[in-house]
Amino acid sequence: MPPTPAVPQGKRPTLADVAARAGVSTALVSIVMRDAKGAGAATRERVLDAAREIGYRPDARARLLRSHRSHLLGVQFGLQHPFHSDLLEGIYAVAEPAGYQIALSAVSAGRGEQRATDTLLADRCEALILLGPQAPTARLAELAGQLPVVSVARRLRGPVPGVEVVRTADDEGARQAVDHLVALGHRDIAHIDGGRAPGAADRRRGYRTAMNRHGLADRARILPGGLTEEEGATAARALLAADPRPTAVLAFNDRCATGVLDILLRARVSVPDELSVIGFDDSHLARLAHINLTTVGQDIPRLAELAVGRAIARLEGADTPGGEPSTAEPSAAETSGGDTSGTDAPGEEAVVAPHLVVRGTTAAPVRLSPGGITPGSGSGARGASADG
Repeated sequence: MPPTPAVPQGKRPTLADVAARAGVSTALVSIVMRDAKGAGAATRERVLDAAREIGYRPDARARLLRSHRSHLLGVQFGLQHPFHSDLLEGIYAVAEPAGYQIALSAVSAGRGEQRATDTLLADRCEALILLGPQAPTARLAELAGQLPVVSVARRLRGPVPGVEVVRTADDEGARQAVDHLVALGHRDIAHIDGGRAPGAADRRRGYRTAMNRHGLADRARILPGGLTEEEGATAARALLAADPRPTAVLAFNDRCATGVLDILLRARVSVPDELSVIGFDDSHLARLAHINLTTVGQDIPRLAELAVGRAIARLEGADTPGGEPSTAEPSAAETSGGDTSGTDAPGEEAVVAPHLVVRGTTAAPVRLSPGGITPGSGSGARGASADG
């Protein structure tokens, strides 16, 4: 093999570098890398060996752009949301086997949704998957006028042309949580609200519906909250100051519930004996052994499958897989816990059923004696011992 200058450190090897290393033309290297006809077996092996030796990797994106397709799905996500990171893992698992790559753009305190989506558009993404978007529907319609858009985990008020919706039946999840607590014997059940966050209105409605159904409408309490641990902590302080204090609380999400648990631990309030806590999402945070949170699980693999599937179906002109479409009113999935997937008609929803995941933060309510928890109360305490 003829002597070849080393590729300068920090420089990405090119086809020309491979050609020089293998002692062949750049055109022949291109033939080998494209697995096209025109190179003999020995030459092909020599070129591939040279590529490995200098660390050459074909630029898949450049090749796709030359074919006028990027096969790139842009995903907007919340940087601080554990549920979004779990969804991203599912999205990668579905997209890559289908021949699509993922471009990520984060939303954070200093980086809004407008900038996040503009970045994805600049990257020549073919479709957008927006996780929990809070942008006005006019902005979603504007984006959908440029490329296919899938909104995940947000109910839209009426159909938005060109926008697919994939979400969980949030109100059904809240109803499952209240049913679980009532079955344990709780009657004073509070809900920490999610404010204007996607899904908050449905979870609030589900909580109220369930409390009404159990004849507990006069005991319903909704406290201001939000998506974060800090907002959960603020709500927990209000709960501790309440008289009478509720025996159970449904938090807007797992992060909010974690903030509640932190304040209860510091106040030496036993969980679940003195206060049961339920989150929402079943994010990886809820599954940590020292948190061990009872929560309403969202079917992340199914949500990811539907979101990616709808984006690709729009790009490739195929029918969106699924069953019966839902409507703007509560669907069969939301009232019965079933799973319904929309068609590819603009703005129709795929609604995925939630499921309750029972762990260590819920139990039957107990009475307190002057000396502490009544003996034989059952489930083991958190709080002073922080034992989940």
